[in-house]
Amino acid sequence: MTEEIPGLPVLLFIAQRAVESRVVAAVQAAGHTELTLALGRVAARIGPAGTRLTELAEQAQVAKQTVTAAVDRLERLGYVERVPDPTDARARLVRLAPLGEQVVAIARVEEAAVLAEWTRHLGARRMAQLCDILRSLREIADPYGP
Repeated sequence: MTEEIPGLPVLLFIAQRAVESRVVAAVQAAGHTELTLALGRVAARIGPAGTRLTELAEQAQVAKQTVTAAVDRLERLGYVERVPDPTDARARLVRLAPLGEQVVAIARVEEAAVLAEWTRHLGARRMAQLCDILRSLREIADPYGP
């Protein structure tokens, strides 16, 4: 019996899952044990100036109610805050609170560690090629832009 080789979508998922798992483990090891992968996926989509709930739901590809529940929990825990949208007085933005910014810093350190490990495994040239290819694919695959 021959082993079936996974297709590209599965290979991309495996790589993404590996990074997410490492980041969540690092965040939890730093004492933020209440942060789950699901909460992290929502929080990771919050832009630097804040993001509306509807945009978070669209980007996460989940119902607005799901994102609202996640943001409610993140807000109760002190990781995010809701603020008025300066472009629309009726709307509110979700943005990272200082505690959320601390978690982002922890996540960035772990992401850098993963990148370093992958670079050692692939070599600098192949890793640079991989990053260039994925950036090029983003041009046609990411409707939310850089």
